[in-house]
Amino acid sequence: MKILGISAHYHDSAAALVVDGLPVCAVQEERLSRRKHDPGFPTKAIEWCLEHAQLEPSDLDAVVFYERSMLKFERILTCALRAFPHSWRSFPQAMKNTLGEKVWIRGIVSSHLGVPRDKILCTDHHASHAAAAFLTSPTRRAAILTADGVGEWATLTVGQGERRSDSTAITLRREIRFPHSLGMLYSAFTAYLGFNVNEDEYKVMGLAAYGRPTMLEQMRKVIRRFPDGGFALVPEFFEFQTTADRSYSSKFVDLFGPPRHPYDPIDLDTPEGRRFADCAASVQHVLEDVLVDIAGRLRRETGLHDLCFGGGVALNGVANARVLAEAGFDRVFVPPAPGDAGCALGAALYADRIYFHNPDRDVADHAFWGPSVDGRRLARAAREDSQSVEELHDSLLVDRVADDLVRGRVVGWMEGACEFGPRALGHRSLLAAPHSCETRDRLNRRIKRREEFRPFAPVVPVESADRFFDLPPGGARLARYMAGVFPVRPEWRARLGAVTHVDGTARVQVLEREMAPRLHALLEAYGGRTGVPVLLNTSFNVAGEPIVTDALEGYMTFRRCEIDVLVAGSTVVTKQAAAATWLKEAEVWSSNRAAGSTVA
Repeated sequence: MKILGISAHYHDSAAALVVDGLPVCAVQEERLSRRKHDPGFPTKAIEWCLEHAQLEPSDLDAVVFYERSMLKFERILTCALRAFPHSWRSFPQAMKNTLGEKVWIRGIVSSHLGVPRDKILCTDHHASHAAAAFLTSPTRRAAILTADGVGEWATLTVGQGERRSDSTAITLRREIRFPHSLGMLYSAFTAYLGFNVNEDEYKVMGLAAYGRPTMLEQMRKVIRRFPDGGFALVPEFFEFQTTADRSYSSKFVDLFGPPRHPYDPIDLDTPEGRRFADCAASVQHVLEDVLVDIAGRLRRETGLHDLCFGGGVALNGVANARVLAEAGFDRVFVPPAPGDAGCALGAALYADRIYFHNPDRDVADHAFWGPSVDGRRLARAAREDSQSVEELHDSLLVDRVADDLVRGRVVGWMEGACEFGPRALGHRSLLAAPHSCETRDRLNRRIKRREEFRPFAPVVPVESADRFFDLPPGGARLARYMAGVFPVRPEWRARLGAVTHVDGTARVQVLEREMAPRLHALLEAYGGRTGVPVLLNTSFNVAGEPIVTDALEGYMTFRRCEIDVLVAGSTVVTKQAAAATWLKEAEVWSSNRAAGSTVA
């Protein structure tokens, strides 16, 4: 069977194609439209998926949308009517948006693809999250937890899944419903702290490390917790249920103080800056406590050893690490795209296994489902631009790039198919030496152009991970897709200054050789030169832009930023300024290597 999954019309639209029970390709619309978090109907993503698989729309057996639009419309209408007259300003626009595009999804899909309506299916939003987490993981039986802002009505679900050779079951037993939502709680604080909702929640997590959870008493007033693990948001502190203009109320401001203006810097040396950091730390602490409580109860209830965690809240690596450490599970699986984009793949897999009762298949355990990079296109563009271009085979290329990294150069690394999800996992990455805090500051200010308080992630071979990072049992699995934040071992923090956050932690990527062989080889080569097989790994983009997809996008970013070296396939491009010094440095470096010197 050939099944196309689609997520759209909220944020991070995407398309994914499953053929005979296995993913063939998946890509977010933003990677092709170049509009970050593109929420529109994923026309470009669908076209690329079909072209990649050499299919026509008529070849599809089913097209599956990631949620039930009429149930979502019911929730929007019900909430607007309940909030009347307070919702009178937002009601017309909400109806226009919903009735204009979101309700009639079968007609929209049919008009775009020419697929008969009887081939167009819908799944529940949280069923899509659950399938994306469970059916892509290498486990046969697992507890399932999903948490996000809101789907149709559900904001959090718990249940379990089981995979047999002849059948698959996913059972979501209980749910918490809108407006009571961990995702909406965290997003309200995201907006209060001056960041963009549905984009910048990870900034709140990063800022939290600079503060202390001094506002837990205030937090108890905005979220009530119950003995059974449930919770409820206190409505008078929020406005997201009545208007799209602001997610928090005047009472919220009275409780926590004036909000931060988005254009005001966060100066952590001032009382106001510390207040914002303490606010972030407080909501982060509550989020973790609630998730640990719910996950712990799920562990005791199911008796299962594995947890599959999906939904946008699963992007919070600090909370994930606490769930692994404290909830009682041996392993926690978070997919590389746990948010709404991943629902495109989840919806397609759910339809294949549950709707059509197809046999279970083991899904490849990687994130590389998008368009591939062509090094020849990079070579042509760079030569036309009078840049230094080399074509190198794998071993020579790895040695050359390792030498560049030792010299303190920043490398744009493009390899194979791009990652599905928000994390750069070694196919569309910026790589740098992890030792110096000056490297971190240069990347933040001159290349990424982002806030200085935000940390960078390290990537390390699985064979060496425990040497540098304090990983609990199961930590390496959680770190496979950068889904957990763990302590850097104290004796290494000074030598890993560029990737160690202010609280001594790092969002580690633990890399197995078979997942990204050439990056693994580069880590070994760099380790052979320095004694530390760890690199700084951050997404190949600048602030406000999606991660680069093809070679020309990488090249344009390379030319606009202080990236020194760009790699795509077998092509290595060095900026003229860096190339001018390379031969001089190479002679000195060769002498040092012959003498046995290393760089720490």
